[in-house]
Amino acid sequence: MGNKRKEREVQSDDDAPAKSRTKKMDKADGGKPQLLPSMIKNKDKRSALYAKLKHEKKAEKKKNAKARAALESRALELGEELPPKKVPRTIENTREADETVCRPDDEELFAGNDADEFSKVLNHERVPKVLMTTCRFNSTRGPALIKDLLTVIPNSEYYKRGTYDLKKIVEYANNKEFTSVIVVHTSRREPDALLIIGLPNGPTAHFKLSNLVLHKDLKNHGNPTGHKPELVLNNFTTRLGHRVGRLIQSLFPQDPEFRGRRVVTFHNQRDFIFFRHHRYTVENKADKHDKTKDKNKDAGVWPKTLKGDIYAQLQECGPRFTLKLRSLQYGTFDTKGGEYEWTHKAEMDTSRRRFFL
Repeated sequence: MGNKRKEREVQSDDDAPAKSRTKKMDKADGGKPQLLPSMIKNKDKRSALYAKLKHEKKAEKKKNAKARAALESRALELGEELPPKKVPRTIENTREADETVCRPDDEELFAGNDADEFSKVLNHERVPKVLMTTCRFNSTRGPALIKDLLTVIPNSEYYKRGTYDLKKIVEYANNKEFTSVIVVHTSRREPDALLIIGLPNGPTAHFKLSNLVLHKDLKNHGNPTGHKPELVLNNFTTRLGHRVGRLIQSLFPQDPEFRGRRVVTFHNQRDFIFFRHHRYTVENKADKHDKTKDKNKDAGVWPKTLKGDIYAQLQECGPRFTLKLRSLQYGTFDTKGGEYEWTHKAEMDTSRRRFFL
């Protein structure tokens, strides 16, 4: 008994500095310890204290915003520099440092662009031509996604898979001078993967597909025209991301028709690639209720004159989905003897702030 009592006394002596530190951290400006909602057992009192602290925090934030607005207006009147804006701390801007991040002065990177597999398409030497197909055992959702992708990617064609092996399909596409092959894989009647094969010499990218919303399931969706879309690629910063971005870029023509007002976006955020397809309109408030302007807008015709208050609107056309890169393989599709440039493994996810694209 005496030994246990001594051990408890030693532990209490060791915990004394830690308790004093927590008390110092919880003290408010008046010197009294700050009462936190987690310290109160009564639910009503705890909720009331939480609401009070939340209101005080909101009021302080509003006060700081007013003070900042006053400083900015004063700086504009005096012709001084504006105070620096606060940059919020996010996972993206606190990502781990990566040696493979592309830099504007990287001569090796730009020299490699002229000799890689996509240079002929991106330099207008070949016209992009895409063959689309499904896996052998597919459901109605797979062809439905391909039907939407046919409206997104110009100069693309759909071929039924049947019982043909994928290597034979790649060989057939090479003979027909296709530049890419897209395979939509389905599992449990839902598309779950996308395979993009660059022709004639690869590479082959395997993406996990999720959060699919088809064109017909979008509320208030727009109907795209046949014009060639503009392509927007965001946040493909590393060498791997640059290569994946060029693979995606090789699917689309490099001479977009801006009169069509179509925009296709691949936005990379935390290694998730979000796909969106929009139409945008540029109007002025005076012509908002003009029926002839609305007919021209639906036909994809630019307004000749824009006067007054000009504003832009976006209308989503669909489909909408998210991609996650699983592997990038040298050459065309080969599961047995193919070599991989990059493969995602579970042991690579050592931190929430480590990204590869």
